[in-house]
Amino acid sequence: MRRPLQYLALAAYLVFLGFPLLWLLGTALKSPDELATGGIVPLSPTVENFADAVVRADLVTAATNSLLVALGTTVLVLVLALPAAYALARYRTRLKLVANGWVLVSQVFPVILVVVPLFLILRQFRLVDSLVGLTLVHAVYALPFALWMLQGFIAAIPRDVEEAGVVDGAGRVRVLASIVAPLLAPGLVATAMFTMISSWNEFFFALVLIQDPAKVTLPLTLARFVGAEGQVQLGALAAGALLATVPSLLFFAAVQRRLTSGLLSGAVKG
Repeated sequence: MRRPLQYLALAAYLVFLGFPLLWLLGTALKSPDELATGGIVPLSPTVENFADAVVRADLVTAATNSLLVALGTTVLVLVLALPAAYALARYRTRLKLVANGWVLVSQVFPVILVVVPLFLILRQFRLVDSLVGLTLVHAVYALPFALWMLQGFIAAIPRDVEEAGVVDGAGRVRVLASIVAPLLAPGLVATAMFTMISSWNEFFFALVLIQDPAKVTLPLTLARFVGAEGQVQLGALAAGALLATVPSLLFFAAVQRRLTSGLLSGAVKG
C-alpha cells in the first residue's frame, strides 16, 4: 500500500503546484463576457487575449529587453562571483569576516533607500534609461546572494583535489579554471538560474531607471495592463503573464538535469 499512496501524494502535490498555471491558462482563454462570470474552465476559448498581449502591448520587444538584461546580469555575476567566492571559501583572513558581513547586511537592507543615490550615480555616467545601466544594477543586487551560494558549493569540494593540481605545477588561476570550475558546474548552474530568474522578474529598479517605451522590460509591460483607475485588463494580463512564465519553465527544464547531478561526479570518475 505504500507505493500507491506515494504516487497519490505526488499527484496531489503536482496538482497543487500546477493549479495557478492552469487557472492562468483558463483566464487567458476566456472572452470578456466569461471573465465577468468567474469559473476556471473557459466555455468558449479564444486567443484574442494573447493577440492583445503580443501585438498591442509589444510583448516581444519587452521580452527581448528582459532577456538581454537577464543574460548580461547572469554572465557578469558569474564572472565576478566565482573568483571572489573561491577566495572567501579558501583563504582565512579578516577580510573574509567583513565580506561575509557585507553579504548578510546587503540582503536585509531596504532597496528603496538606495534608489535615489543610485539614480544620481547612474545619471552622472549617462546610464539612466539604458539597458546597460539596468544590467549593472541587477548584477550589483544579485552579487551578494551569488557569493553566498557559490561559497557554500566551493567549501564542499575537497582540498585534496586542488592540492593534486598544485603538485603538478598548476597555479591558483589554473586550479580555479581547470579543476574547481568543472566540479562546480551544478553550483554555477544553480547560481545562474536564480540570478537570471531574479533579473527576469525584477520590477522596481526597471520602473525607476527606464522611461523609454522601446527599452521597457517585461514586468513593466505587464503592469501597463492595470489602468490608472485600477481597471485591470484581466484577460490580456493573464495571457501576458503566462507567456512571461514560459521562458522560465524552459530554462528550468533545460538545467534540471545539471541541478540533480552529483557535485563531485567529475572527481569520482577521475
